Order: sequence, then C-alpha cells, then structure tokens
Amino acid sequence: MNVSEKTVKKTSSWMKRNARPLECARWGYWFEGASRDNVIHYLSAYQNDDGGFGHGIEPDFWLPHSSPMATWAAGQILMEIGAEPNEKIVQSMLSYLIKSNEKETGMWVSVLPENNHYPHAPWWHWEEGVQENWMFNPSAELAGFLVHWSPKQSEASQIGWTAIEKAVDHLMNMKEMDKHQINNYQRLMKIMNTHEETFNTKLNDSYKDVLDKLHSLAEQCVDKDVATWSTGYKTLPLDFIDSPEHPLCRTFGELIEQNLNYYLEQLSEEGTWDISWNWGSYPGEFAVARTYWKGILTVDRYKLLKAFGYIQPN
Repeated sequence: MNVSEKTVKKTSSWMKRNARPLECARWGYWFEGASRDNVIHYLSAYQNDDGGFGHGIEPDFWLPHSSPMATWAAGQILMEIGAEPNEKIVQSMLSYLIKSNEKETGMWVSVLPENNHYPHAPWWHWEEGVQENWMFNPSAELAGFLVHWSPKQSEASQIGWTAIEKAVDHLMNMKEMDKHQINNYQRLMKIMNTHEETFNTKLNDSYKDVLDKLHSLAEQCVDKDVATWSTGYKTLPLDFIDSPEHPLCRTFGELIEQNLNYYLEQLSEEGTWDISWNWGSYPGEFAVARTYWKGILTVDRYKLLKAFGYIQPN
C-alpha cells in the first residue's frame, strides 16, 4: 500500500503552512529535491555564539541558551544531510562539545537547571540527581559526533573515544534500557561502522558484541501487542529500524509490516501525524510545540515509509 501522490501533495502544503522553516527545509531536501544548504541555513538560526544549540530546537524545552541535548538534536540533522567536517556550523558545534564534556563521567549534562526558567515538558525539568535518569542519553551519540567530524589524533577525537569507552561499559552492564538511550547507542554504532577496527582495538567489548547487546535490549523494549499501540506512548519496532536492511527486521518479522500499516492508518486527512504525549502544563506553549512536533514526525515517518518503498522516490 503506497502513500498516494495526492496525500504527499497535501502533506507538502501542510508543511509549508504550519511547520517550522527547519522542517520545511528538511522536507524539501528529502522529498522535493531542494538543496541541503537550506537545511543548514535554518538550522544555523538555533546555534549560539559558543557553538552550541538552543532556542527550542527540541520543541519540548524552550531554553534559548546552549545545551548538550539541543546540540544533539542539531547534530542529528547535520548527520542526516551528510554535513562535512570543515563546515562552519560543524566546527563551532565541536568546539562547544569539547568544552562542555565532563571528563570524569564521559557524559554531557542532559538537563540543565536553566530549563526550569522556560516552558518545558515535565521530563525536561531539572532537579538534583536527575542525570541518573538520563545517563548516556544523549552522550553516547555526542561522543560519536566528535569522532565522526574530527581528525583522528585531535583533542576532540580523544574526548570522543574516552566517552565512548565509558558509554559502552555502561551499556554492557544494563539489563534493560529505555528506547531513547537505545536509539543513542544505535546511532553511535552506525557512526562506528566506519571505525570498527579502531573500536575493537580501543574498547573492551567488540563491535559485534555491542551490536548484539543493543539488539537484545531493543527486542526486550518493544511493545509487541499491536492492539495496544494506539493507547499511549508506546515503543514500536520501527523506533529502532530505519530501512528494510536493518538486522532487527528479521527479529521482528511481521510486526514490521504491521507497524508500517499502523503509521498509514494514523496518517491524518491533512497528511500528518499527531504526537501521543502531553505536557500537562504551559497549555499555550504546548499547543505551539505540538504543531512543531507534527512537522518533525511527518518528515521522519515519511523518510521511513520512503525507505520501505511506500513512497516513490522524488
């Protein structure tokens, strides 16, 4: 079952009327042949002078100042469009990541106290000891960014590898893990795919062993009861899969097609998806964030449907 051309046009119109310019640029890049330069142009609006990102790029917290979490959100987009190491936006981001890394733990602070001064979802509220809830989300992925965009023997690369070693030690001792942290590790390992030899040399656990551990944690995390998928914030198979070639496709079997069909069933008349969560506070700001999230979800799910052949290439 393909997404019709008529639906794609509806979605495109909705995006241009309602989504942030950043998501419109991503939409144009993936589905309308637009330049990646547009994405960088609008992404740079969220970057501060210190190289970090803020200004609500992650719509559930509106902190304007730089934070590792907001910088992670920006870094994912830079990875998505294949940004080069020598680009100004990347170099500035790396400078921020070098300065904000906590060498003792290998982590970057996930939630800042300043979050509390701006509209935010309750899970972004800072309190003493909150880092225990986040651990290497998003630090595992931030470490990967440093290695990916830095010369091999540079300070940035060394900080990245040290953080990766600590992150992997944490991972291999976990019996269960939430989907967001699993996603961070998945994207780290995708970056490490081109550094497998170095990974195996520097770390106590092999690249393959870490992948096996991740796949086990992901399988355990997924809600396999299709009937409950629409009842709240659930972890679905496609939360961990980005293409038909992903090894977890074999693990989840027919659940993959059921998940794709579920996404198609949830597609609204206007060609978008709504979110399954609520802040329970800041109702005016949440309404804005909800619209922003619809744009993000729509780009991400269309990319997934395209990867599985449900949308014809542009």
